Amino acid sequence: MTLRNRFTLISSLSFGIVSIVTFVVIFFAYYDSTKIFYFEKLRNTALISAIYYLEKDELPKDRHAQIKKEYDYLIQNNRVAVFNQNNVVTFGQNLSDPNIKLRHLQIARNNKGVQFMSDNSFYYGIFYPDNQGDFVVFVKSSNDSFRSQMIRLSVIMLSVLVIGLLVIYFLSRYLSKIVYKPISNVVERINKVDYNNISTAITSTNTNDEIEELIKSYNKLLGRISESMLLQQNFINYVSHEFKTPLAAISGNLEVFAQKDRTPEEYKSVAKESLDHVYEIENILNNLLLMSGMAKLEASHKQIRIDELIWKIYAKLESEAKEKQSGIAIRLNVTRPALLEFPGNETLLYLAIYNIVQNAIKYSQGPVTIILSEKNSRLQVEVKDHGRGIPEEDLTKITETFYRGKNVDNIKGSGIGLSLSKSIFDHHHISMKIDSTVNKGTVVLLTFPLNI
Repeated sequence: MTLRNRFTLISSLSFGIVSIVTFVVIFFAYYDSTKIFYFEKLRNTALISAIYYLEKDELPKDRHAQIKKEYDYLIQNNRVAVFNQNNVVTFGQNLSDPNIKLRHLQIARNNKGVQFMSDNSFYYGIFYPDNQGDFVVFVKSSNDSFRSQMIRLSVIMLSVLVIGLLVIYFLSRYLSKIVYKPISNVVERINKVDYNNISTAITSTNTNDEIEELIKSYNKLLGRISESMLLQQNFINYVSHEFKTPLAAISGNLEVFAQKDRTPEEYKSVAKESLDHVYEIENILNNLLLMSGMAKLEASHKQIRIDELIWKIYAKLESEAKEKQSGIAIRLNVTRPALLEFPGNETLLYLAIYNIVQNAIKYSQGPVTIILSEKNSRLQVEVKDHGRGIPEEDLTKITETFYRGKNVDNIKGSGIGLSLSKSIFDHHHISMKIDSTVNKGTVVLLTFPLNI
């Protein structure tokens, strides 16, 4: 069952249950109040009947005639029975009503009154002491009007229930279409995502509701997946590049070595050189296992030289920089060589700084400068370019996953490079600060923690 159908069903059932309970309460409340009203009316009629019949001898004739004239239309003799002490009807024409039994007369005498319903009629009896004796006056009234009121009320309530259910059903269908439209759009966009455009974020609805949270969570998930894919892609490029040199050296040495017999010293020299290259390959494979999650990140930290890392990146990107006629310049302004040593993961830091330098080359229109300096006993790495810069409104969002500046034009990118770099720097407690001026350039400043 779809959410839309579930919402409609739950809304209709909730309305139906609440309406039924409400109507039942209203019906019985109205039933009791109406019944009380009819019995109260019969009580007044019984009292008037008693005065009319039993006070005749005590009232002047003209006064009694006036009372008779005023109350004749209220009293019907065939519905009045006045019982004496011997339970015999002495006044009224309701002489043989089988529903009025001796126990009713006795209850009326004991309780000063009695009321009940029987055979579609209301009955009310009162005890009326008089100078002629003690009497019980019974009156009855048909409950046809009462039943018709209850039937009309039931029909009205049933009609309201049916109409209300229909209204709430169609209203729920309409509202659910509006409410779940953003979800349908999100599902449609997710279905359009494939391997080739997985880094494309879903556009925010800016509604500050659960749908917005869902989109943000999905984009974060895509960000983590894309970062993982970028790591894999960078590792493939890194490994393919780094493997070529040691493998070429090993194969070259062995090919030359196999051409003729060698002295024991030459055997040892070639074996040592080949073993060094094997260790280098092993180190690369260990880093690859590390990034695949098969080893703990903290266990991979070791002392590395940041300047050597920068020169590796320079060697990798120099040709790309020359193709753009920008070039890379490296300046080393560090007086304490110990600051260049830093405990961290070489592969991750390589990838993080590599992304920053590559971005500088990509968006620069002039030379890219990398400056290693010291400030307050901390190592600083500064990457400057002379490119198009980053608008001020984009600076606060530029490290968010998928976010790209408004002035990138047609330059290709996924919007996760800086986000990935920032995550790596945060892990190593390295602060990253970005300053930029449009059409002048960008400066990325990395400040390393105190090397204690």
